[in-house]
Amino acid sequence: MNEQLVQILGSVLVLIPFALAQARRVDPSSLSYLLLNLLGSGLLAVDAAVTRQWGFLLLEGVWAVVSLAALSRRPANRRTSRTAGR
Repeated sequence: MNEQLVQILGSVLVLIPFALAQARRVDPSSLSYLLLNLLGSGLLAVDAAVTRQWGFLLLEGVWAVVSLAALSRRPANRRTSRTAGR
């Protein structure tokens, strides 16, 4: 039962920002979108690793890495865009 709760929580953390982005209510490059994706996919990746679901681990692991990479670039992009107009 706990495993299913983790899967549901992780899925909700990924799906809510995705649905909001599709409805144009949140920017996919926003901090909140990227953090929710990272948390959700991270939870799902850990669950997949524990239960040895390798295909699911690949999917969620890559999703988490991509979200983390976007987060790591985000502050640099924000500084660059501020100074580019000067």
